[in-house]
Amino acid sequence: MIIIAYLYSDPLLESPPNPEIWGVEVDKVYQDIGSRQELERLFQDCQVNSPKYLLLRRLDELGESIKEIGNYLGKLESLGIEIITTEQSYTSSQINHYKPTDLKANLADLVQEIQEKQRSRMIELGHARNRINILPPPGKAPYGYRRGKDRYLIDRSTAPIVKDFFDYFLLYGSLRKAVRYLENRYGKKIAVSTGRYWLKNPVYRGNLEYKNNEIIPNTHIPILSKEEAAQIDRILRRNQGLASRTASAPRSLAGLVICDQCQSKMTISKVTSRNKKQEYLYLRGINCPLKKKCKTISYKEVLKQTIERICQDLPLEVAKINFPIGDSITEKINTEITQKEEIIQQLPQLINQKILDEETAQIRRYKLLTEIGKLQAQLAQLPPVNLKTIAQTISIPQFWLDLSESERRFYFREFIRQIKIIRQGGDNWDLQLVFIF
Repeated sequence: MIIIAYLYSDPLLESPPNPEIWGVEVDKVYQDIGSRQELERLFQDCQVNSPKYLLLRRLDELGESIKEIGNYLGKLESLGIEIITTEQSYTSSQINHYKPTDLKANLADLVQEIQEKQRSRMIELGHARNRINILPPPGKAPYGYRRGKDRYLIDRSTAPIVKDFFDYFLLYGSLRKAVRYLENRYGKKIAVSTGRYWLKNPVYRGNLEYKNNEIIPNTHIPILSKEEAAQIDRILRRNQGLASRTASAPRSLAGLVICDQCQSKMTISKVTSRNKKQEYLYLRGINCPLKKKCKTISYKEVLKQTIERICQDLPLEVAKINFPIGDSITEKINTEITQKEEIIQQLPQLINQKILDEETAQIRRYKLLTEIGKLQAQLAQLPPVNLKTIAQTISIPQFWLDLSESERRFYFREFIRQIKIIRQGGDNWDLQLVFIF
C-alpha cells in the first residue's frame, strides 16, 4: 500500500511546513512553495504507479479556485486515489476521508465553505503584498498622521498635539497627568489606555508594525526622535514597579523610599497648623509589621541627604560600568545593521541577473528590514553613550536645587531604583541609594 502526501504553502502567508508532519509513514512527499509544479509531477508519477492514499492538510491546497480544485479531484477520482485531509478547518471533523466514488459529491457540499476560505485567503494575500511593498496597514491612520499614496504623512493640524503630549510625558513621567494636560490644553479627550498605546506605538517613531509584532524601520517621518523614544521606554519600564498614583505624585521621592529595618515602603504625609500656610512633610512606613513601629522621618532631611548622596555616589557608580564592553556591543549591532543594509542594496542587481525573481527579492527585503528593526530595538535598550558626561553634570548640587519637585522626581527615577533608610538607633539614620544600572 502506497501513501503519498502533498503540501502547498504561499511564502507571503506562511513559512514552508515540515514535510514530516503527518504522524504516519509516508512513501513520498510532494511540496510546492508559491507555484504547483510538484503537484503536476505528483499526477505524472501517479500515472505510472498509483498510490492508495493521498494526504493533504486541506482540499483548497489543490488550487486557487473551485474549478481548479474540481479538475484535480476529477483526476484523483479517475485514478482511484483516496484523500485524507488533516486540517479541514471549515468542516466539523478535523480528519476527513474522501473515497474516489464520493469526491465530487463531497466537493459540492463543501463549495461554500471552500469559497469562504479562499476569499479570506485572498484578503490575507492582499495584506501580505502590502507588507512586502512596505505599505501602511489597512484602516485609519493614527492620530497625528494622514494616509498618503504609499506612506503615512504628517498631519500638520494634529501632529503638534501628539508631540506636546510626548513632551509633557517626558518632562513629568506621568501618563495620567499627560492625558489630563491634553484635555485641558487642547480639549482632546483620550483614555489612559490610548495614551499608553501612543507612547508604545512604533508609527510615532517612524516605523510600521505588522502582524506578529514585525517592525519595519524608517518608513515615514517620525514625530518622536530615537532618543526621545528610548527615554519613553525607560520611563515606562521604570513606572511598572510603581503604583499608578505614585507615578504622578507631586513629591520627588514618592515611590522610591523604603525602610531597610521593616522592609516597608514609605509614603509621604503632611501636617499643617490651623490658620497657617506652613506645612510639615514626613515619611512613614505604609505597612510596618514591627510591634514598635518605625519612627517617621523628615522629608526635607531625606531629600537633602539624597541630593548629597547622588552627587557623591553617581560618578563612582558610572565609573564602574565597563563601557568598552558596551561600546563593543553597540559596534557589533551597528555592523550587523550595515551588513543587512548592504544586502538590501544588492537585491536589484540579483533581480537583473535572474538570480532572484521580483517576489522572492521583495520577501527577502522584508525579512532583512524586520531583522534591522529588531537590532535597532536592541540598540535603544543600551545605556546612553554619554552617561559619563550626564553623570558629571547632575553631580553638581545646584543642578538639583534649581529643579521643581516634578522635574526632580523625573531625574531621580531616571537613575535611582530605590532609596533605603538605614536605622541606626533612636532618631539616627542613614540612607543608601540603589541605582538602576
